[in-house]
Amino acid sequence: MRGLTGRGLRLELVAAGLGIALALPALALPAAQSGLPTETTLNTEIRDQKGLTQAALSISVAGQDGRPAAGVVTIEDEGKPLAGVALDAEGHAASVLTMAPGSHHLTAFYAGDETHAPSLSRSSAVAAVSGATPDFTISIAPTSVSLRQGQAGTVAVSITPVNAASLTAPMFVALSCVGLPDQSTCTFTPTNVQVLPNTTTSVSSSMVIATVAESGAKLKPLQMGPSKAVTWCLLLPGALGLAGLAFGARRKAWLSRLSLLGLLALVTVLGTAGCSPLYNYRNHGPPNNLPTPAGSYTLNVTAQSSNGVTAVAHSTSLSLRVTQ
Repeated sequence: MRGLTGRGLRLELVAAGLGIALALPALALPAAQSGLPTETTLNTEIRDQKGLTQAALSISVAGQDGRPAAGVVTIEDEGKPLAGVALDAEGHAASVLTMAPGSHHLTAFYAGDETHAPSLSRSSAVAAVSGATPDFTISIAPTSVSLRQGQAGTVAVSITPVNAASLTAPMFVALSCVGLPDQSTCTFTPTNVQVLPNTTTSVSSSMVIATVAESGAKLKPLQMGPSKAVTWCLLLPGALGLAGLAFGARRKAWLSRLSLLGLLALVTVLGTAGCSPLYNYRNHGPPNNLPTPAGSYTLNVTAQSSNGVTAVAHSTSLSLRVTQ
């Protein structure tokens, strides 16, 4: 600090002290967290299925408050999403993945919810092998979809050939999904993808998930006059009832009562089955549309191929969240 006057030296010291004072709060206070800390655990069990490696995964998410966590967990391979699953009421989830040949490092990432913070599990190493039989693996992107009632979302499904050089003819893979909530659908375009011999690149299909919103509009009744069918469903039971009374009046008492009981049952069946549904539909119209129930769901997206003798099927999971 040579060459500084006394006043200049004092100004520099004051400025330095002010800078330290401003920096200390940032060092002393940790960054604010949105939610309580959580711990995500991933357990992996390796299986061999006809020369391919399967990984059976079990995930659990626990919060420091002791309450089970809710929401979505994404299974990743060195940061690349492979599948998405929804946690159950106890904070657990499970998935089975067919791994492509090679080395993998799987982790489970919990995205958090309203009261719990995100967390990442420890890495689990998987060494996948492959035989000489033609096969394939399936993957989706994204692995998690959130939709409001009445909305639709698109997911890309990729089929990657394994040992396609052993194919002697094209291999066709059919796609399907299960686990959808009520009042929702999933469609694939195309539904069947083709894998050619010696193919090394993936072939893809587009999966559209559609939900239904509640409809407050009520369809107008048909406003139709009485038809011949309605007339007959009223006149026929009445005519049978009068005939039964006339028949029973000329027979013994027990036979009369038995006849009346049988005619009463017949009239009831004809009146209920013939008149009520038609009258209700024509005068009140069809009921309102029911919405897709809100909640978190785990969908299994399955790809299956068959050579006419044996069938090969692989699946992955997709997390679907439906909100109002």
